[in-house]
Amino acid sequence: MTPKEEMRDFLTTRRARITPEQAGLPVYGANRRVTGLRREEVALLAGISVEYYTRLERGNVGAVSEGVLDGLTHALQLDEAERDHLFRLVQTSATRKPSRRQPTRRRVRPTIQRMLELMPFPAYVRNGRFDVLAANELGRALYSPLYDALGDDPNSARYVFLVPDAHEFFTDFSRIQRDSVAYLRAEAGRDPFSKELTELIGELSTRSETFRQLWAAHDVRHHRAGTKRLHHPLVGDLELDFEAFDLPADEGQRLNVYTAPPDSEAEQALALLASWTARPPTDSTQENRLS
Repeated sequence: MTPKEEMRDFLTTRRARITPEQAGLPVYGANRRVTGLRREEVALLAGISVEYYTRLERGNVGAVSEGVLDGLTHALQLDEAERDHLFRLVQTSATRKPSRRQPTRRRVRPTIQRMLELMPFPAYVRNGRFDVLAANELGRALYSPLYDALGDDPNSARYVFLVPDAHEFFTDFSRIQRDSVAYLRAEAGRDPFSKELTELIGELSTRSETFRQLWAAHDVRHHRAGTKRLHHPLVGDLELDFEAFDLPADEGQRLNVYTAPPDSEAEQALALLASWTARPPTDSTQENRLS
């Protein structure tokens, strides 16, 4: 799909979800053919002409002022992630030549790897298409179902949509699926010419009807922090807080860290998991302890 088509479908789906009542507009007559906003209503709310909005929805953007985009954000009631996505689509659609980012490095720098290994809680590094690039031992143990199903280089989007048992690991499975697609959609807006991302989206669209339906909704979402509920095969149910940190020196890579509230059942479960996955001391370590 071209950036112009992405722009068209995104704006169309955003205005289709808002009724005139939600937008504070009067409704005249009972023969309204659409439940969402009409183009002229969006233009009115955004403070632009109908002709101009129609060109925008068709992807013929040219130079668009920030004021116009803010007006569209207000008219379509966009949240932060949707606003960011709209700005990126406009920028990409207005660019005549494709300008793609440097391919995301699949290797994690030694410094980041050392940080991972020193962290006392589960952590891993992934890229924008959900490839898990590195994990500390507790992070690998926490996500052992992914590694068991997909090998040493798992992709969590493939796991969620293509592995039948994934719903047993992710307690909020439907939400996880929606969030995964929404993040991939936002990533596609950031890097629309990524061959690797396009191939993943094509694979998931071909093999998963659920993915196709969610992808067609054009929802976007940030994935920065929150709570994740898991059912681990060894320690049972876990409710963990997560924080996601972009790595500025490694564009496209992100560090995900999981913690449990103090004195919680989840903290006890993580401690148990850590004890089961701890490496046995080497002979030299034992000698140092005895000396």
